[in-house]
Amino acid sequence: MNKPVVALLGRPNVGKSTLFNRLAGEPLAIVDDIPGTTRDRLFAQTEWNGIPFDLIDTGGIDPTGGGKTPLSLGSADYIRQIRLQAELAIEEADVVLFMTDATAGVTPADKEIAQILRSKQRKEGGKLFPPVILVVNKVDNEYLRQQVAQFYELGMGDPYPISALHGMETGDLLDALVSSFVPRLEAPEDAAVKIAIVGKPNVGKSSLLNRLAGEERAIVSPIAGTTRDAVDTRIEYNGMPVLLIDTAGIRRRGKIAQGVEKYSVIRSMRAIERADVTLLLVDAIEGITAQDAHIAGFILEAWKSAVVVVNKWDAIAKDTHTMTQYTERIRQELNFMSYVPVLFISAKTGQRVDQVLPMALRVQEERLIRLSTSQLNRILHSAQDKHAPTSRTGRSLRVYYGTQVRNDPPTFLVYVNDPQLAHFTYLRFLENEIRKEYPFIGTPIRIVLKPRR
Repeated sequence: MNKPVVALLGRPNVGKSTLFNRLAGEPLAIVDDIPGTTRDRLFAQTEWNGIPFDLIDTGGIDPTGGGKTPLSLGSADYIRQIRLQAELAIEEADVVLFMTDATAGVTPADKEIAQILRSKQRKEGGKLFPPVILVVNKVDNEYLRQQVAQFYELGMGDPYPISALHGMETGDLLDALVSSFVPRLEAPEDAAVKIAIVGKPNVGKSSLLNRLAGEERAIVSPIAGTTRDAVDTRIEYNGMPVLLIDTAGIRRRGKIAQGVEKYSVIRSMRAIERADVTLLLVDAIEGITAQDAHIAGFILEAWKSAVVVVNKWDAIAKDTHTMTQYTERIRQELNFMSYVPVLFISAKTGQRVDQVLPMALRVQEERLIRLSTSQLNRILHSAQDKHAPTSRTGRSLRVYYGTQVRNDPPTFLVYVNDPQLAHFTYLRFLENEIRKEYPFIGTPIRIVLKPRR
C-alpha cells in the first residue's frame, strides 16, 4: 500500500527545510537564512506513532524568478510561481503543511497561497481533500505566541504554533497530521509483473511505453510534461502478464520555474512503490542529471529492482568506445547502484527496444532467487578468510552464520557477536562476496545483522 505523501508548502524562508530535517530525523536539507537556499526537492520516509508517511520538502518560491534581481511580492512572475507550486501541491499530495512565519505576520504571499489552496481543494465524502494544516513557525516566545491568532484570517482553520528550530509543539502538529490521513484500501493481488517507467520529463517515457505496448497508448509530444497522470498498460509477453506503469511528467510548458520541477518526482515515487522493477530512463544527450540521481535514490530507498535505460542513443555521435565510456560515467554517477544493468536504446527508432522487457523480466527473476543456508554460510566463511573484520576498541566483529529470510528483495539475516562492531564498508564487502556467487542483477540485497544470544 502506498504511504501518504505530505508536502511542505510556503513562501521562502519560513522554515520548511528546518521542519523537514526535524521530522525526517536527520539534516537532509540545506538550511540557511538566505531565502531560496533549498535548491533540490528532498524526500524522506518517516513515521509518527507507528504510522509511516513520505515527506516532501520543496524549494521556496524563487525570489529572483531565475534572474538576478529580486521579484516584488506583487509581481506577475512571483504570483505565477506561487500559484503553480500551490496547485501542484494540491494535485499531488495527500496532506499539505502550509507553513507561515510568526515573526513576519500574515503576508500578501501567504494570502495568495491560502486562496489558491482553498480554490483547488475538492470535496470527497463531505470533507475537503487534500487536508491543509496551517503551521505557524518560529513561535519562540510568549509575545510571538500572542501573534498567532492573526493567522485565522487566512481561513485555513486552526493554526498550529511551533518552533521547528527548537522542536516546540511539533508533537501536537504530528498528531494532527497523522489523524488527517485518509485510510486507503489495499489493492487486490495482481499476478502481473509490474514495471514502472520513471525519469524526469521529456526523456521519452511515453514513447517507450508505446513501443513496448506495440500501439499508441500514451500521447507523445516533444513538450516536456505532456503526460499528466500515471498510465497503466497491460500486455502479455511470452505468455507472462505484464503491467507497464508510465509515470506522468509535469504539465508546465517551456522552462520549468525554480522549485516546480521537483514535484514531478512525486508521481515517480508512487509508481516506484507499486512496481516490481523500475526502468530509469536517462536522456543520452543530457547524461545523468541531479534529478536522475534523486529518482535512483528513491528506487534504492524503496528496495526496488531497476534497469537504467539510456534513451535517444540515435542522437549520439559514436565510435567503438562510446558505449563503454558512457556506461562507466553512469557507474560513477550512480555508484550506489553498481549492480544495475544499463541498456542503450532509441524509443524513436526502435533500436534495442526489444531488449528492454527481457532484461526487466530477468531482473524480476533475480529478485526472487533464494540462496540455500549452506550456500550462504560457505560464502560468509570464505569472506572472513579473505578479509577479517578490523577491530574496534579491542574487539573484532565475528560472523557466526546466516540465512536468507526472504526474497523480494533478497534479505539475509547474519548472526554476529555485536552488530555495532560492523563498519558499513565490511557490510559492502559481504554484499560484494554474495554477488560474486550470485549477482542478483539489478536487485538490491539487504543484510541485517543480529546478535547471537
